[in-house]
Amino acid sequence: MGGDTNDLIVFLIVLGLRLFVPLAIPRFPLPAIIAAMIIDAADQTIFQNYTTLNLDWYQGYDKALDVYYLAIAYIATMRNWTNLHAFGVGRFLWYYRLIGVVLFEALQIRALLFIFPNTFEYFFDFIEGVRTRWNPRRLTKRRVIYAAAFIWIVIKLPQEYWIHIAQMDVTDFVRENIFGVPVDTPWGTIVSDNIPIFIGLILAIAGLVLLLRWVFVHKLPKPDWGWTFDADSHRDTDPAYAQERTLKGTGYQANEAEQFFNNGLIEKIVLLSLTVGIFVQVLPGIHIPTLRLVIGIAIIVILNTLITEFFARSGMSFDTAMRSFLSVAVANLLIVVVYDLIFRRNEESLDIGATIFFLFLFSIIIALFDRYRPIYLQRVKMEESLA
Repeated sequence: MGGDTNDLIVFLIVLGLRLFVPLAIPRFPLPAIIAAMIIDAADQTIFQNYTTLNLDWYQGYDKALDVYYLAIAYIATMRNWTNLHAFGVGRFLWYYRLIGVVLFEALQIRALLFIFPNTFEYFFDFIEGVRTRWNPRRLTKRRVIYAAAFIWIVIKLPQEYWIHIAQMDVTDFVRENIFGVPVDTPWGTIVSDNIPIFIGLILAIAGLVLLLRWVFVHKLPKPDWGWTFDADSHRDTDPAYAQERTLKGTGYQANEAEQFFNNGLIEKIVLLSLTVGIFVQVLPGIHIPTLRLVIGIAIIVILNTLITEFFARSGMSFDTAMRSFLSVAVANLLIVVVYDLIFRRNEESLDIGATIFFLFLFSIIIALFDRYRPIYLQRVKMEESLA
């Protein structure tokens, strides 16, 4: 097999994993997002070890795909999080970080990534970790805020400082400052020269595991159910899901008192503007003025909403995720084709690769947003009726 063919196969496998593994987050939140994080951490190493690809272009795509899987994680909270306090905190943390990334990419001031830490991802992991055994509705508003504050201050701020301000590599730091060897020293040599230290480290880790197990068994509240990583495992035990069976995936428009310009439409425009704005800044070869980008996204979202609402009012039901995605993708394709035909005489035709990439992004986010936001709205209505 030729080198170019091997490179292409490895590239397509890794790209496929980065694009499609996050789609499992709404149904299997914790394992799917952990898998996405592992793939994110390993992909560059895979490219370096198993391909001859020039990776100068890769950093931009890596950042874009990070935002992509976190956007899906945020939308999944609309589907799964029955604790509205946790949802509100998660929403704030998501948009706070998103704004920080946009500012960083525009200004290239690394301190912005410290000021706007990625607390959302670990907060998402925390809530989903709780849900593996407990009903998250048991978490009070105070506990939710304390958890977010702990993750922000104790975990993320030191991590963001280490990565973006100090810009230190963990393995290099350990080699130089703990073992006192050059950074190019193989780990096999370090281990063989420091066997007692590594034996002690293994014993310490084993002791920590036993301590955590004791805390889990004796100090934490009694679990509400057995271990599960499936978001749908205990829907019937929570009344917040009762209304979801009546939703047929026709989009949020029909569920907001027939209002077209509503909070959902505005949030979708903001979400896509920030997300795609990051993509435009980090991906090579794509240059779109900010104002034009925001206006273009607003037009596409509004036209897309008009089309999908027309289908919904005509009685067409998109009651599966695939139908929802395909309907949105077709609508977006029509919009982009018409745009290209109108403006081609004034500028170059759209780049095919970039167009397909953006269509995929638009269609996934819009389809998931429209499909899962009605569940969140029903949850809000139920909470208001009980207040």
